Formats: sequence, C-alpha cells, structure tokens
Amino acid sequence: MYPRQPQALPTVCQVLHTMVVGGAEVLAARLARQLCESYRFVFVCLDDLGKLGEELRKDGFPVHVLGRRPGLDWRCAWRLGRLLRREQVALIHAHQYTPFLYALLARIVYRRPPILFLEHGRHYPDQPRRKRRIANRLLPRRSDRIVAVGEAVRQALIDIEGFPPERVARIYNGIDLSAYEDNNLQRQQTRRDLGAESEDVLIALVARLDYLKDHATAIRTMARLAPRCPRAKLLLVGEGPQRPHIEEAIRALNVSTQVQLLGYRRDIPQVLAAADIFLLTSISEGIPLTVIEAMAAGLPVVATRVGGLAEVVEEGRSGWLVPTGDDAALAEALEKLARDPAKRAEMGKQGRTRALDLFSESRMVAEYDALYRRMLDAVGTPHA
Repeated sequence: MYPRQPQALPTVCQVLHTMVVGGAEVLAARLARQLCESYRFVFVCLDDLGKLGEELRKDGFPVHVLGRRPGLDWRCAWRLGRLLRREQVALIHAHQYTPFLYALLARIVYRRPPILFLEHGRHYPDQPRRKRRIANRLLPRRSDRIVAVGEAVRQALIDIEGFPPERVARIYNGIDLSAYEDNNLQRQQTRRDLGAESEDVLIALVARLDYLKDHATAIRTMARLAPRCPRAKLLLVGEGPQRPHIEEAIRALNVSTQVQLLGYRRDIPQVLAAADIFLLTSISEGIPLTVIEAMAAGLPVVATRVGGLAEVVEEGRSGWLVPTGDDAALAEALEKLARDPAKRAEMGKQGRTRALDLFSESRMVAEYDALYRRMLDAVGTPHA
C-alpha cells in the first residue's frame, strides 16, 4: 500500500495523455512508488484515466483527469494551471510532447514550477514542424530540463524538434530485474496454464495493441513461419484500439492456431518465463521496457531496427534486428531460433547480462531523483 505522504514534501506532478498500460505510464507509476518517501506525487491525465490510473487511485495517489478536447484546448491548459496552483506543485514531470506543451501553457496561470520534459519515443513519420521548433527554442525556461530515454530519441529532439544539444540529456529506462530470475518450476506451470505442450516454441510479443506496434506484420510473419515451424506459437499480450483489426487479420490469414491473444496481463514475468523467444515489430520506439524485461528473463529478441532498439539489443549477440514491415526477414530469424535451442540459450544469456549491466530500475530511479533535486535546488525549493 502506498504510504500517506506529508504535505511538507515537495509535490511532483506527472502529466501524461492517459494512464493506460504502456511504457511511459509504467515508468511514471514506478517512479512515484519508488520515490514516494522523498516527494509527494500527483498525476494528471489530459485525456482519460486508464487501468494504471485506477490502480494508482486505489493505492492512494491523487489522479486527476482533465478531459482534453480535440485541437489545442486552452481551457484544458487553464484547468491544468489551476490544478497546479491548488496542489502547490514544485516540479512538473511531463511525459511526451503534448503533455509538455500543456505544462508550458499552464504556466501562464501558475508560473512557479520548472518542467522536466521526458520524451519516450517518436511518432512515425518523424518530420520537423517549423512552429514547434520555434516554440521549443522560446518557451522553455533556463530551469526546465529535457530528457530522452535513449540516444536515438535524444538525437531526434535535437534534429527534429530543434532543442539545443546541451539542453538534452539521456536517462536509459530501467526495470526491477529481481522479478525475472530464472524459475523453471514457474515456467512449466505457466506453459501448462497457457495450454502449451513441451515441444511448442512460444514467441511472446508484449505491447499495447496500437498501430505503432504493427501487429499486422507479426501476424503475417506467423503465416510465413507456420508451415516451416508448426510448433511455433505467438502470444500477443496487451490491449488497445487495434484489437478488432488484429482479430480480423488472424482470421484472414488463418493463423488462429498459431496466434493467441492473451489481453492485459499483470503476470508479465511469468509469461516471459514460459516463452522461448521475444518478438517486437514496431515502426517507432524509444527504449521499450518490454524488450528489457524479455532480456532480463533470458529471452533472445527478434525486433525491428527502429528508435533505440539498437542501443538495447546487441545485433547477433542478444538478438537480431530487421527492417520494419519485413515479415520475411522476421520469419527467417524466428525460424533460426525456433530450430536451435542452444542458440536461444546463448543469446538469452547475453541479453540478461546486458540488462543487468545497463537497465536496472535502481540506476534509473537514482538518476531521476538526482535530477529532481538539481531542478528544485535551482529554483530554491527545499526538499528532503
């Protein structure tokens, strides 16, 4: 249970589109739970609550929903400014660009807090916008900070958004690695629960059912793979707006026996323990937490070469990266791993070592804690 926080702690307001289950939202929730003894956290969802928002409310965190209207909603920005004043917010942590923009606009009403803009990934196609580049140069204050979750995302903020290089830092995503210890008993039990037989090769794809994750390519990949590796099964974990289209694609390609939709799951470590390979077919990414989780679970990764994935997956050592939309190349990589248990074990071991070295949650949380403290010190706000 989330501990009751004294009002004396500096208040950090995390602003997001929504609190559905996704990489940005999971990171925001984890920061609040890990740092709640040093800061009082409140959450603002511009659009709607989401499942994580419901869980955070049950744990005692204040979660506000503003109900943003389409277009630039000035009334939403005004309500955000009033809320920041009412909550006496000392620091705003805006996840992704639109929440950052509304945080900037909200300072017309409540001028006090510095803003930390955290960019998790980039939309596709990623093209410069002149007005945004001008705003990005003029609106942030000297006390504001900009952080990217990986080097590829950082470079996009510089090249596409026009932020000065010296103002853009990088903090790699991290996860609680202790949840992904090797557990053969857990693996066998979860495989039985999923209806998998001992000869089946389970391929996990954990991602929100969103167009950026390109599940259609994953399904085409399974249609190619099925005749060559009939024991290969794809587990799609997650929910989202693309579910009806994904179900239709499964029917159209006649792969219902090869593709299983598991929906939203809270037992991701158990699902990954049961799997043999991890797949990600995104057309845009930052530093995806699910890939780090898969590597921590000792799984080889087959993914598309987008965003910061090359910073996470070592080509040929912990997995293989292929061009986006290339179901033939994906099927070839999956077939190699499906037919070679020793290769899967070797790549999985390399990936777990890399996850332990670079992507621990304790390292990530410590870096954000230090950044919060520097930002509060810069504006003279006392903290623990």
